[in-house]
Amino acid sequence: MFKYIFFDLDGTLTDSAEGITKCVQYALESRGIKVPDLNTLRPFIGPPLIESFMKFYGMTEEEARLCTAKYRERFKDTGIYENKVYPGVPEMLARLKANGFTLAVATSKPVEFARRVTDYFNLTQYFTYITGPDFNGSLPTKADVIADALKHFGLAGTAKAQALMIGDRSQDITGAKKCGLKTIGVRYGYAAPGELEEAGADFICTAPQDVVKLICGQNKLA
Repeated sequence: MFKYIFFDLDGTLTDSAEGITKCVQYALESRGIKVPDLNTLRPFIGPPLIESFMKFYGMTEEEARLCTAKYRERFKDTGIYENKVYPGVPEMLARLKANGFTLAVATSKPVEFARRVTDYFNLTQYFTYITGPDFNGSLPTKADVIADALKHFGLAGTAKAQALMIGDRSQDITGAKKCGLKTIGVRYGYAAPGELEEAGADFICTAPQDVVKLICGQNKLA
């Protein structure tokens, strides 16, 4: 049924909480906002940064863009490596690729950073395509990112049914639904309790090995 598998990055392939929250903390401090508890910044993981600065701290779009620039100042050389691959992810990707699936990354992280992460952790070998926004604000929503992946593979109309999106946050699920794709939500990422269900995930897995079992047909995709 599925041939193309699109993966979110943060919270789905890698546990990037430390780097992201420390960089958000750094950006907020530049505006005089002190946040000592990094756990309170975990909702920033996944959604576009500008959107999150506006939502959680009431910033104007211009203020949010300035904070995003400060975030990237720390992230580009430090925060990007405060990160680790979830156990079982390389094995999951290797199994899926060996079974003939075409894999792609569809992330809200700037694509330049995403490629540096996948290179650093030796994951790039599994992916045919990696997409995300550039630093100028292209592909501003998750739906835009997923649509870009579909366009790259020439999937339109009924052919989109060959693609499946896997992610850990609501925007992964809702973005995929806007593009007409089925979804797998993964519980080991950063979703709040009930978030994936409320967003309408078609399937939910608790570990990377469950994703492999589901997609490879040991459990049935309906």
